[in-house]
Amino acid sequence: MRTGAGSRGTEGIEGARERRVRTGGVELCVAELGDPERPTVVLVHGYPDSKEVWTEVARRLADDGGFHVVLYDVRGHGGSTAPKPLRGGFTLEKLTDDFVAVIDAVSPDEPVHVVGHDWGSVQSWEFVTVQRTEGRIASFTSISGPSLDHFGHWIQKRVARPTPRRVGQLLGQGAKSWYVYALHTPALPELAWRGPLGKRWPKILERVEKVPAGDYPTSSLPRDAAHGAWLYRDNVRARLRRPRADAYAHAPVQLIMPSGDVFLSERLYDELGAWVPRLVRRTLPAKHWVPRTRPDQVAAWVSEFVTANEGGAAPGDRMATGKYADRFGGQLVLVTGAGGGIGRATAVAFAEAGARVVAVDRNAEGAARTAELARSIGAPEAWAETVDVSDEQAMEKLAEKVVTEYGVVDVLVNNAGIGLSGPFLATSTEDWRKVLDVNLWGVIHGCRLFGRQMAERGQGGHIVNMASAAAFQPSRTLPAYSTSKAGVLMLSECLRAELAGQDIGVSAICPGIVNTGITSTARFLGVDAEEEKRRQERSARLYGLRNYPPEKVADAVLRAVAENRAVVPVTPEARGARLLSRFAPKALRAVARLEPPL
Repeated sequence: MRTGAGSRGTEGIEGARERRVRTGGVELCVAELGDPERPTVVLVHGYPDSKEVWTEVARRLADDGGFHVVLYDVRGHGGSTAPKPLRGGFTLEKLTDDFVAVIDAVSPDEPVHVVGHDWGSVQSWEFVTVQRTEGRIASFTSISGPSLDHFGHWIQKRVARPTPRRVGQLLGQGAKSWYVYALHTPALPELAWRGPLGKRWPKILERVEKVPAGDYPTSSLPRDAAHGAWLYRDNVRARLRRPRADAYAHAPVQLIMPSGDVFLSERLYDELGAWVPRLVRRTLPAKHWVPRTRPDQVAAWVSEFVTANEGGAAPGDRMATGKYADRFGGQLVLVTGAGGGIGRATAVAFAEAGARVVAVDRNAEGAARTAELARSIGAPEAWAETVDVSDEQAMEKLAEKVVTEYGVVDVLVNNAGIGLSGPFLATSTEDWRKVLDVNLWGVIHGCRLFGRQMAERGQGGHIVNMASAAAFQPSRTLPAYSTSKAGVLMLSECLRAELAGQDIGVSAICPGIVNTGITSTARFLGVDAEEEKRRQERSARLYGLRNYPPEKVADAVLRAVAENRAVVPVTPEARGARLLSRFAPKALRAVARLEPPL
């Protein structure tokens, strides 16, 4: 039976139970949420934070995950007292003493799951690699904070063999670590934090990191930041010069890497697999302070990892294993036209990579089937929504429902489209409206509504618009279809330029001839019903003989998002047409005059 706690609340954490833990000449302020009989998750904050940085994550883990959640102020921060003197009082050895005292108080008989952010992660790497905590830690989730020992070995390896690539990595991380040098200067950091920087820091976080206003940071920030400078002074130079050779983790590790982190390079973790018994990588399109900006995603991943290492599931049972698992695991992906073909293949591919999927189609049965497939193949969650993308009001309602019930979309795939073949003079105004409403306006609606949500969140994202090789390959028989897809291509290029400054990527995918159902449902103008049916069947057979599967297009979509590619012609003929449109447009115009053999 774990010991109880007092009833006094803590700043910014409503309903938390507070206790004081004495260790090494300091008194630590410890807060607890949830049932003490459930698995214990210990959240360790970074610099210049206090435990309140974890408030939103803690509530979700306690209320939704059902865990016993423990937060404590690191010595010298928040409600914890500071060591005297400050110099030498913040070494990793003393921080480990504090951690052991906390877990002995809150979970004396059972191992705990540790989650660290920023310097909370740096010190937690020490906890999970020293011998005296072996058996006391069941799992460790690291967010934006490397082991100083691993970092030291990373530097030494690149200095010993300075290839151009390794030198670039050293220089890149050196530039990102500018603040570390500043914190080593005497007295100036303290003066800045107790003066203008401490007053402006909340607004800086709101403007630069898009951290929402609320109970964080707390009023103790100037003092916390001044004390916390000694975390760097007491540890960084000593460990980087003489890193431990035995810094091997004795518990499974989950690494969450915000792709927009301005302080840390992802290259720091290239050799991490050699130091841990089992490693799960996650990449989150966000900036540094994800406990405040993406608490839903952080809590979901922590909950999943804790459950997997508590005996509730075999380790890795629900962990994504696909090629892009570390890039899309847990992200929210919405795909239109997901009832079949490229849309279904794309939704399933993202599901295999561990993404949460919203399958949208005007065919309710098709969307439901895709969501079912997504769940069966590995999506943590998948939902089906029935919407006609050409209906502006319906799309607005969908966007409102998605953000309310599922969250802000990380990746939007505007895939829905229809085919139309026939000469321009046989194409009525109504025919033009139908094609443009779905193929172009459907994309516009998706980009406008979900793109705005991404921009307002301020943590990046990606939009994928399904264009076509027809966007740059003229044809006498596809004037309406080609025009709609050319519009999608140019819209994508314009949006890419506009949204780049907000870390939102935009890609236009141009598949080419792919074996999907669009050929059997495409309309053929200027012929009677019997001839139209014959041409549909004929084109379907030709596409079937070509037999280029939609799964290859789906793979191109995931690659485009992972690599932030602008225009992606997929099939060989699409790539060839793209080259001709750039270097030999006259040849394409000559081909455009030919009548297709239908």
